[in-house]
Amino acid sequence: MFLMRTLVVFIISFISVFINVLIAQKEYGKNYKIDRYNSIYLPLGKISFADSVIDFRMGNPPPYKKYSDITQCLHEPNYINYSTPNFLSIGCRGILTVAFTNNGFMNLPGNDLYIFEVGPSKEAAKIEISHNGIDWIFAGKITGGKSIIDLSDEDITNETVFYYLRITDLKEVCNSKTAGADIDAVGAINSVIRLTINTDVLFDFSEYTLKKSASHILDSLTKTIQQVKKANILIEGHTDSDGNDNYNLDLSKSRCNTVVKRLQQLLGEDSLYEYEIKSYGEKKPKAPNNSPENKQLNRRVEITVLPPKDYYESLLNKN
Repeated sequence: MFLMRTLVVFIISFISVFINVLIAQKEYGKNYKIDRYNSIYLPLGKISFADSVIDFRMGNPPPYKKYSDITQCLHEPNYINYSTPNFLSIGCRGILTVAFTNNGFMNLPGNDLYIFEVGPSKEAAKIEISHNGIDWIFAGKITGGKSIIDLSDEDITNETVFYYLRITDLKEVCNSKTAGADIDAVGAINSVIRLTINTDVLFDFSEYTLKKSASHILDSLTKTIQQVKKANILIEGHTDSDGNDNYNLDLSKSRCNTVVKRLQQLLGEDSLYEYEIKSYGEKKPKAPNNSPENKQLNRRVEITVLPPKDYYESLLNKN
């Protein structure tokens, strides 16, 4: 009897956790249908998609003209069926480069990207990513129905935010009216928003009390953050190399705490944001501390809006 009771309690607890995860996902992230039976969950919802095409080189042979509207590969997926041209066919060996303008993506736990490649044939394509649109890194391939990209598979850094993605068709299906890969959307599962503020506009020299003029800057940042209803907000503080290490570390931590308090006031104490602080002092410069201009670059607060912690906890529970 005792064992039976224990088992019942365990099952009820498990179901409760599972339901809570589903409710959280339904309310704050969003599930996107990928076929008749399956969907993919994006924890930051509709902001998680590529927003603009920065380069497109149609392949040869090309698809029928009605499947060549480049705007159809942007924003949330809207694929209906193969006959409806709500997607972009890039042609045989075609190359499509898209940009994420109101968010980026990172190599974080779990899968990182989903390419909404649609239609009856799943054409193979090479995926590359870039943080600046100039320097490109191979990120993997989609083929045979595999549209997921895990950046860890290619040992890609987990510190860089990427904003550009390039798709190159690998010439598997060329003799059809939708020749080449058919792209409905490009989604970032591990979507993030990173905001960098020079500390000179927030604080006076060696101070950690906000300037009066800093209010409108943080007010505008709040509007950006509020695109996402639930998230983990990471605040990272950095200084230049003037002063000793311990002083700079303490100063960057105090400034982070000040920014968190202000964001909590602006976003609301009862909002669904969690906060995390990391202070680095002078340990992670963006540029050598060898000029006033470079030192100014290094004095900064970085705010990164990440998927909520319970999303990553749900991944652990699945494993």
